[in-house]
Amino acid sequence: MTFKNAVMFCFYKYADFTGRASRKQFWFFTLFVILVSIATNILDFILFRDSFQFITSLWFLATVIPHLAVGARRLHDIGQSGWLQLLWIIPCVGFIVMIVLYSMPTKVGENKYGALTI
Repeated sequence: MTFKNAVMFCFYKYADFTGRASRKQFWFFTLFVILVSIATNILDFILFRDSFQFITSLWFLATVIPHLAVGARRLHDIGQSGWLQLLWIIPCVGFIVMIVLYSMPTKVGENKYGALTI
């Protein structure tokens, strides 16, 4: 899967929390969100001088659901529940656990969340 295809696919499955997502798809989409977030922060600084992050807030609202959806599909790909994303709320430990889970290799074959597509 290419960078462009991963981003387009994640936006196509905007709020689809079912199925599976490969490591490449998840990390390409995460990289895209981070790069655009950096750009929106710079643009906000230029336009609003730290008073209000309007563009960054809009970008966050536009990507929070697709990012949660691809995260859930990524966890499904390793055979885990998407609800494990709630570990993010645990300071420090949640971050480390989630990075490890997102980085685990794909479970080959079909699992209870279906077959891996694309």
